[in-house]
Amino acid sequence: MDARRIILDLREGRAPSRAALNWFAQGLASGAVSDAQAGAFAMAALLKGLGEEGRVALTLAMRDSGHVLDWDLPGPVLDKHSTGGVGDCVSLVLAPMLAACGAYVPMISGRGLGHSGGTLDKMEAIPGLSTQLSEEAFRATVGEAGCAIVSATGDIAPADKRLYAIRDVTATVESLDLITASILSKKLAAGLEALVLDVKCGSGAFMKTAQEARALAQALASTATAAGCPTEAVLTDMNQPLASSLGNALEVAEAMRVLTGGDPGRLGQLSIALGAGLLVQGGLAQTVEQATTRLEETLSSGAAAERFARMVACMGGPGDFAEEWQNVLPEANVILEVPAPKSGVVTAMDGQALGFAVVELGGGRKVESDQIDPAVGLSDMVRIGETVEEGQPLARIHASRESTAEEALRNLLGALTIGEVAPAPVPLVLERIRG
Repeated sequence: MDARRIILDLREGRAPSRAALNWFAQGLASGAVSDAQAGAFAMAALLKGLGEEGRVALTLAMRDSGHVLDWDLPGPVLDKHSTGGVGDCVSLVLAPMLAACGAYVPMISGRGLGHSGGTLDKMEAIPGLSTQLSEEAFRATVGEAGCAIVSATGDIAPADKRLYAIRDVTATVESLDLITASILSKKLAAGLEALVLDVKCGSGAFMKTAQEARALAQALASTATAAGCPTEAVLTDMNQPLASSLGNALEVAEAMRVLTGGDPGRLGQLSIALGAGLLVQGGLAQTVEQATTRLEETLSSGAAAERFARMVACMGGPGDFAEEWQNVLPEANVILEVPAPKSGVVTAMDGQALGFAVVELGGGRKVESDQIDPAVGLSDMVRIGETVEEGQPLARIHASRESTAEEALRNLLGALTIGEVAPAPVPLVLERIRG
């Protein structure tokens, strides 16, 4: 095999063979493929595409470039992945709900990217908790709690880690084929039996239009299913934050309110909608209606909260988190209300701007080395369609200093639109796509 020949074939529109893509992925992992060759491959894939067969082959090749987990558990191994949004802490709610229903959820997650928060950063807002577990500790946590939300070890899909970094600096991030292979190689390396994909669409998502989101959802669902993991993709609305809070500790608190029987809101509704199909695919329910009832019962009974607390304890966090979460999560030094500049109806939100407002507060990273402040963010956000009076709080800003709170206030007011006529409501679940 020769990297130059593979790149040339792809550049000329000839899809590389499965063997060629396997060789290239191993070369990415070992260093036999240079950065220049990896960048050329990414650009050729962006411009020419791999085709469906090539996309599946690359996904499997990158999965197999490192360690692939295998499980021997008394229940199905299930997982969920989101393409990223704001106020999206579904993983923290859904994983323990599924565990309480008899599933096992080895969730390998990521950190914040751009304006969207990272699940690992949210988990690490819990004092003492570490998401960097050895494989032995990962397996023990999944076996004990039924779920674990952890970072990938260095031997999980190393080809993707290398290619992702190169895509980021060669303007090739947008390749549908490479996005698909990147997401799925890590998920499939976790040894899943079924997967649900939450593909976001709207102002707070990376995919702004339904057409873009649908294309990604179809590619992901068909590729994962062809790779041997039955998968459903769900298009969901991200024109406003999913939860009413944005920020790491604040989103953990949102998740705990749902898990401990509070108003489920959009966060709980979407968690149940995503989980119901997974339970059916995993054989833990015969119908979506039956699965929905089971998931709702995990919230009302406290079973899901108990699973979450068990996971937290296994990962080094407080042993009594289900009872004491309100007392142990970090709190910001400054809390500032954002008054409505006029009366009217909230007609639109710039979700991306809201996400970047949290980053500016210190709740996300501008460069990889930045330290996150887990306490900062936004809470008590108004919703689209809500009527407000002049001076009424539109949100609360949680900041470390007065100066950053004032800057966030200006950013937040610029991200909200108040008009006279309420917009037509948009459903939370827009479409379901099976692989």
